[in-house]
Amino acid sequence: MKKRLVIALLLLILLTTINPQQKIVISKFNLKTIIIENNSLLEDKDIKNLLLPIYDRNLVFLKNTEIKKALIQNSFIESFNIKKKYPSTLKIQIFEKKPIAVLISEKKKFYLSEKIDLIEFKNLPNYQTLPSVLGNKDDFKIFYNNLKEINFPLDIIVKYKFYETNRWDLETINNRVIKLPHENYTKSLESFLNLKSKNSFEKYKLFDYRISNQLILK
Repeated sequence: MKKRLVIALLLLILLTTINPQQKIVISKFNLKTIIIENNSLLEDKDIKNLLLPIYDRNLVFLKNTEIKKALIQNSFIESFNIKKKYPSTLKIQIFEKKPIAVLISEKKKFYLSEKIDLIEFKNLPNYQTLPSVLGNKDDFKIFYNNLKEINFPLDIIVKYKFYETNRWDLETINNRVIKLPHENYTKSLESFLNLKSKNSFEKYKLFDYRISNQLILK
């Protein structure tokens, strides 16, 4: 902060008069280089394209809020750290959102982050096997948090499907379908966890809990 204040004061003094030599000194603090770090899903060039409006701006007077406004245009960016390296370099450490599912809503696709934020969908090689969510973000957020509360193994789920009757179906990696009731579905999920590994239940692919206090197996 002290270093920045000193530089700002020097620039203010220089700006009180105008001559070619002073213009050269001032231009030395213009942003010329941007270094991007810690990004794995986003390419450097995509992030730098967001920052094109601030290139060649005076680094001393460039506000972090202006940098933030540019970066948050990309929905993959969770947060970031900004470091100015005088005279002309900006270093930005990026923290990306991690996709955990693909939301399909009204014929549109989005990634969902761990916080169930919407992320722009694009083909990512390392995220080809994410579970799909047929429904809406808000209902899924409640359902997803309830699954985590009972330690349901999320890695076995390949599809979440929400119905207008306010209930969910789950499809698992071994082609099992769990049909849940619209109320007290955590009890049904706990029941499934108790049964799924028992030998006598291995042959069943459908676990239907929709009728209260009943389980239909097929």
